[in-house]
Amino acid sequence: MEPSPIRTIAFYLPQYHPIPENDAWWGKGFTDWMNVRKGQPRFIGHYQPHVPGELGYYDLLDPTIRERQAGLAKEYGVDAFCYYHYWFNAHRLLGKPLDAVLASNKPDFPFCLCWANENWTRAWDGGENQILIAQKHNREDDRAHIEWLIPVFRDSRYVRIHDKPLFLIYRADAIPDVKGMISAWRSRTTDAGLADLYLCAVRSNFSLHADKALIDLGFDAVVDFQPNIRNLPEEALWRKIIRYSKRSLQMAGHGNAKSRCPVARVYNYRQLVRRVMAEPVDVSCRRLPCVFPSWDNTARRAESIVIQNTNPALFGQWLLGSSHRVASFPPDEQMVFINAWNEWAEGCHLEPDQRMGRAFLEEVRKVKETLNAEPRIL
Repeated sequence: MEPSPIRTIAFYLPQYHPIPENDAWWGKGFTDWMNVRKGQPRFIGHYQPHVPGELGYYDLLDPTIRERQAGLAKEYGVDAFCYYHYWFNAHRLLGKPLDAVLASNKPDFPFCLCWANENWTRAWDGGENQILIAQKHNREDDRAHIEWLIPVFRDSRYVRIHDKPLFLIYRADAIPDVKGMISAWRSRTTDAGLADLYLCAVRSNFSLHADKALIDLGFDAVVDFQPNIRNLPEEALWRKIIRYSKRSLQMAGHGNAKSRCPVARVYNYRQLVRRVMAEPVDVSCRRLPCVFPSWDNTARRAESIVIQNTNPALFGQWLLGSSHRVASFPPDEQMVFINAWNEWAEGCHLEPDQRMGRAFLEEVRKVKETLNAEPRIL
């Protein structure tokens, strides 16, 4: 029996190396590991901090780390990494790991890009309105961007759908003339000898468009990024009471200094999965599922969202169910995204940690084995 065509693609954060901009904004030598180490439990049974396992607090400029990551991914059935790509008007941030991958041709592991096209702010320490570096979308920058991307798309490891390079855009609604940009990009890539593009709009918390509206803008598919506010279950009443009590005490003692009183909104992972899986499949557009092993951005934010999951089998069931939802798509388009390979400060990682080890990776492998043993939909 031939292996299942369903591919798992894990979002990959290239943050774990110092850059001059982060030195200036957050302090010399800053990487996200500094946030990860600061994580503290906020309630009984809260799993914080997340401590990395066998890979340690790595630096992504170390080629042996990138090779070990790819080796783990291959071993357990992750088919590709989707690197976050930070482009700000021809200025790239956090690009050195990808540059090294391109220059060295190592690791020999498939990848694609997701353009994280949103402003960088001081949201981590409560300064959501303080912009560190802004996106300024315009036609000239669109041209410069696609010219930079075309050589990347030509890399033999780059993920292709129907021979078209796969490219994700995180905030389609933030681009004033996204339809015009997409049209210009498609024309330029075909002129360059590529077989067009396979463009995905990421539908996250921030998306203002419905799936069909995104397809009408010129996208080929929508990635149903999770966790998403629209799928959050009702927070337990007793947790709400605790949270509101903390806020009231903080307001009474410290005015409106929100960051002085850390609080967490806590949601049930199993209930969220049920809500996501209960949504009907919209046959009018191509929606690609996204799953996550666990979620907890306590290490980054004073006001955090916790969707803790210490039962890897639940994640495996969600991944398998999501895979079945794409099994009727054309083989090249049978994809499930995983958030994420290494979002450590959001408690959201397939990479092994000291508590769970390789348990979530094991679930990916089990799902792949199950899919390979199932009969194909013809």
